[in-house]
Amino acid sequence: MAQSAADARSLAASVSAESGLRKRASQRRTMYLAQGASYVFDAAILLLYHLAGSTSIWAATLYFVAGVGWTSATLVLSEANWNDRFKDHYLTVPQCVGSISIQLVAMFLVPEIGFYFALVIFIVLGFGALRMSSRQAGLVWTYATLGLTFLFVMTDKPIGLPVATAAERTLALLCLASVLGRCAFTGLYGSSMREMLYKRGQELKEAHARIEELAQIDEVTGALSRRYIMRALSEEMARTQRRAEPCSVAIIDLDHFKRINDRFGHPVGDEVLQSFSIAVGANIRSIDRLGRYGGEEFLLVLPQVSKEQAAAAVNRLRKIVADLNWTAISDGLMVTMSAGVTQIHADEAPGEILARADAALYRAKDAGRNCVISA
Repeated sequence: MAQSAADARSLAASVSAESGLRKRASQRRTMYLAQGASYVFDAAILLLYHLAGSTSIWAATLYFVAGVGWTSATLVLSEANWNDRFKDHYLTVPQCVGSISIQLVAMFLVPEIGFYFALVIFIVLGFGALRMSSRQAGLVWTYATLGLTFLFVMTDKPIGLPVATAAERTLALLCLASVLGRCAFTGLYGSSMREMLYKRGQELKEAHARIEELAQIDEVTGALSRRYIMRALSEEMARTQRRAEPCSVAIIDLDHFKRINDRFGHPVGDEVLQSFSIAVGANIRSIDRLGRYGGEEFLLVLPQVSKEQAAAAVNRLRKIVADLNWTAISDGLMVTMSAGVTQIHADEAPGEILARADAALYRAKDAGRNCVISA
């Protein structure tokens, strides 16, 4: 049985991991296809420049082969899940360096419209910076700057954007509109990333709050867990000392609970614990705190009441529990409770208070059970 459960958990983890890899590959695929479409669009612009008589047909051809070839190679590696071995599965830095290299070579070979390729470098670096660390962005910026320095300082290439004819002016407008569109897309992509991160942050906060809530609650009874009822006791002790108000504590034990488990079974025993917790929780004040102290024992913290008032309140709970129709859970089932009540004194440790309440509880058991004794 344990081996089967372990196998099931292992299978679930494997399925989850595989699903995560497919999702990551899908995200990369979308990005690479968009990148490939961008290269095709730029190659089309170069073709139009060729038709306008500004460039050679080889400029469009080589740019198309380089851009689509680079994108295809990265896409093939991505589909083979090669990227997933790296922390940045998008391989942002290599992607940026590869794309910038293509633009720098295009500027060198087709300097007459090199200004357009320089603008594309800005887009590449701006888009990549959304996923890079400051160090990575600095490295890519340095690479791009060195490449541009070589072209502008070490060569005499006439880098520009021709606007001599109407056709060239129209194509220049198309180039600028293309760059503006990609700037807008980069901004929208950054906005979507911020929104996604915000949503994930909210989901993490909600998950943390849910975990915190689950940690507070005993899963069987629905009462506070031992850890949190002890925290509630400490808080009330501090408040009592601060405000000089009375506060009382009761340790409650379900009578002969082991017999209930032995006779009716543990599922019935769990249902008894849950029903008891619900019944008590419905009949105490909103400021009172009920928690599972251990096994069939519960700790009840009653702020702003004296020992006498607390004993009366717990005795009322005892009668409610005894009068419940326990046979609805199982035929012949009867449940009663015993309790020891004490009042918190100044400068006491929690252990002293609980020891006193526990001693009163044992006296209640010695007295025949189904009763409440004050310390």
